[in-house]
Amino acid sequence: MSDPEQPFSPDRHPWRFPPPGRLIGRGHPAGDFLEAYDWSLEHEGDGELAVLAHLPDRARNPRGQLFGGFTPTYVDLIALLTVRAGRPRDDPPRWLATTNMRVDYLATVLGPTFRIRSRLIHRGSRSYLVEIRFFDLEERPLVFALTSMLEVRAKGDLGDA
Repeated sequence: MSDPEQPFSPDRHPWRFPPPGRLIGRGHPAGDFLEAYDWSLEHEGDGELAVLAHLPDRARNPRGQLFGGFTPTYVDLIALLTVRAGRPRDDPPRWLATTNMRVDYLATVLGPTFRIRSRLIHRGSRSYLVEIRFFDLEERPLVFALTSMLEVRAKGDLGDA
């Protein structure tokens, strides 16, 4: 396991240093599962993201739709990346624990591509609340989610939430 006291670098944390136009690089377990390294970054601002994501076969149900249980994986990854959005990639990391997630399924996510937009709606001293929305390419809403996260110590006992 990597030492949280060490600075983030492209060699040790390649996902934090994506190629231009991408949200995340290869090497992050959840990101690699969702093939997030291939998503197109449409907008990044302070606490705001917009991406064009795709639906890999491994995340589809037998009908070819996004399997509902994988929707929170997208939501959690996007929420974490939204908290850091707009900051330099080598900014000291924040270790975030997801403390609550609400996911409302409004319509079926079919893919092959769809949009995800997120924004940080609350930043406390150690807490964050992020709104995440999925849309099809015609801008019809598919998923609405809210995620609460708490910043925790990066070393020692992580049970400080």
